[in-house]
Amino acid sequence: MILINFAADMKICIFCSANQQIDPEFFTMTEELGKWAAKNGHSIVYGGVNQGLMECVGKAAKENGGRTIGVVPTIVEKTGRTSDYVEIEIPCDNLSDRKQLMMDQSDVFIALPGGIGTIDEIFTVASSATIGYHNKLVILYNMKGFWDSLIALLNDLQSKGMIRGNWQQYIKTADSIEEISRMIQ
Repeated sequence: MILINFAADMKICIFCSANQQIDPEFFTMTEELGKWAAKNGHSIVYGGVNQGLMECVGKAAKENGGRTIGVVPTIVEKTGRTSDYVEIEIPCDNLSDRKQLMMDQSDVFIALPGGIGTIDEIFTVASSATIGYHNKLVILYNMKGFWDSLIALLNDLQSKGMIRGNWQQYIKTADSIEEISRMIQ
């Protein structure tokens, strides 16, 4: 059962893979997240690409009455990879601009399975929070244990004194939509 008692009208930024050749269950879980966000009155802020989990979350949110905000680099636009499910498009020059615009537009960040770009986005938001630029939460949606190795790395860095404070102040982990809902209500 999905909890529905949390603040409506949040802008939830989704960081995720734009690859198609990944575990099909990630698509199913991403679709559920997009539907849940839309049905609870939340907007999705995302990269706006028409591939992989990005396309999946945008489509699920849009088809269920949600608002989608795509922050789309001009290089993506030029190659015709902008999703048809982007309702509001915010163009940007490069990935640094994209991350800043996504941070400015969003209330909370959820990282789904992804690669180098997703990891870059997670740490850009978290490191900005550590020095006081914002106090927005990053949630690793740990689908099928996808983020287990990153969590182990963060714990290892923590144990070696490489992270001031506790990394879990800035990055939370969730195994389900219900957990995500409880974290951001």
